[in-house]
Amino acid sequence: MKRISTLTLAVALGCASGTALASAELAKAKNCTACHAIDKKLIGPAYKDVGAKYVSDKDALARLTKKVREGGVGVWGQIPMPANPQVSADEAATLVKWVLSHK
Repeated sequence: MKRISTLTLAVALGCASGTALASAELAKAKNCTACHAIDKKLIGPAYKDVGAKYVSDKDALARLTKKVREGGVGVWGQIPMPANPQVSADEAATLVKWVLSHK
């Protein structure tokens, strides 16, 4: 029984890290990394700063998913985030969930 629990935990952790890796790869593929990094401000805010800012905002996923696709300006300064229509709604939600996991 203990062996089954250990195996289940290992599979779950593998899936979770695979999702994080997939999201990092998606961020690179969609050119997010041209302006953002996990732990430092580039042109746009660091992912960890975004995660920290929205940690208790229950509407963050929907609002930021929309912002990824439509762009915006003013929340992090006057440098605009361009619209990204090449990012599907599902991809944007995946990216935002990943970004919000960095706190």
